[in-house]
Amino acid sequence: MMNAPDDYCELCELAKSQCVHGRPPPPPVARKTVAAPRPAKRPSARKRPAAAPAKAVIRRWTPPEVFKPHIITVLEQAGGELEADDVFVELQGLVEDRLLPKDTETTPEGELRWRYAARRARVALIDEGVMTKSRPGIWQLAPRHQHLG
Repeated sequence: MMNAPDDYCELCELAKSQCVHGRPPPPPVARKTVAAPRPAKRPSARKRPAAAPAKAVIRRWTPPEVFKPHIITVLEQAGGELEADDVFVELQGLVEDRLLPKDTETTPEGELRWRYAARRARVALIDEGVMTKSRPGIWQLAPRHQHLG
């Protein structure tokens, strides 16, 4: 037990229970250490071996790029615009002998793979400015790309 003179701080004359000097120091705060930044890699002086020749890609279905010129042809023959269903009918007549066996299978959503690829080709043609998004269900060439057939 502490007696009265020991209970007061000599520096501030307060009771040690109330004085900042009489309290034990707070525990140290754990700080997150930040890793030092890694130095940038310097380019290697040695030459890398030449890349192996590209393997031939065996396609399971026709890529969208194949459909682009055929879509343009169908739309040009139709005067620049056509309903989507009619585009698919005309397109099928142009490409059916070139379709791969898996093109006639359906996607998980239930759409024929070649039609899905044709729709992706349309989106690419819109991004390239060859086609426009005019009205839902209508595929249309951009005005500068229309050539009446």
